[in-house]
Amino acid sequence: MKLQTKQIDGFIKSPDKGVRAILVYGPDSGLVKERSKILCQGQVADINDPFNAAHLTGDIIENDPARLSDEANAGSLMGGKRLLRITDAGNEVTAPLKLWLKNNPSPDTLVILEAGDLKPKDSLRKLCEAESNAAALPCYVEDERALGVLIKDALRETGLTISSDAVTYLASAVKGDRARARMEIEKLSLYMGAEKNVSLHDVQQSCGDIGLYSLDDFAFAFTGGNRELAMKSVRTLMDEGSEPIVILRTLQNHIQRFHLAKSLMEIHGQSADEAMKSLQPPLFFKSADMFRAQLGRWPAKKSRNLLVKLADVEARTKQTGTPVDTLLNQLILSAAG
Repeated sequence: MKLQTKQIDGFIKSPDKGVRAILVYGPDSGLVKERSKILCQGQVADINDPFNAAHLTGDIIENDPARLSDEANAGSLMGGKRLLRITDAGNEVTAPLKLWLKNNPSPDTLVILEAGDLKPKDSLRKLCEAESNAAALPCYVEDERALGVLIKDALRETGLTISSDAVTYLASAVKGDRARARMEIEKLSLYMGAEKNVSLHDVQQSCGDIGLYSLDDFAFAFTGGNRELAMKSVRTLMDEGSEPIVILRTLQNHIQRFHLAKSLMEIHGQSADEAMKSLQPPLFFKSADMFRAQLGRWPAKKSRNLLVKLADVEARTKQTGTPVDTLLNQLILSAAG
């Protein structure tokens, strides 16, 4: 079963009763973990209870494929529902999972798989999208609007309201990292104490320099040719817990927007403003002037060549295990601006 974005929230609250395996995957690892945890807790009260739940990794299954069906078929020692959670899942899990799904698994057992940014051609994703008793649940990087809704809803649950400018500031600072957003929301709730109305000043005081180097700051430093700031931004983002693949994907998306806008200008004769208005999602208003100013540095051919290099960086991290931040810094030195 292939879930569309509009179906995800409803599915998480009430998964299809015929589904026995759910793949939660995508570039936002914080969102993957959050959604997986909700699904796991919907199956068993305590996901760490050894009588009702088991935990495997993709590496364990690769070394011993039979472990998947053994653990999934073990049944709850206390009676009732059984959970098998598989983290760091990859294509090595596909064959044993496919075999288990075809052997009429118990309706009391649920397998939750957590994976990274699987491509449409990856066998594990294809399997879970195709099988009627499995589901594939994507976790893409959220934009500021989606994070703004999360921030307001999460604070409302603790009895807090937040001003629009404070939401904009916080959402911009944590864009692309659901786990970081949750952490900052928790800090903010503790900071507020008995006060119930969150202002921009409160966010700035509670979150410190969280907005000093955001993902957008890194991307614009790169396209603006500021190598020192770009490398410093990467270090800060990594230190604050941002996933390297999220940083890489942010830059890819940023360059794609430059490429689209410049192509509209060069091929269709649009003005910079006309091309920028065509971008979806729309540019954040605080970034529009900087984007317009940097467009001249990025003809379509240059941005197209960089997108090829970025795809190569991602491939090399998967093939060689070289850290993304190392390859990003090499790219910054050779290609920024």
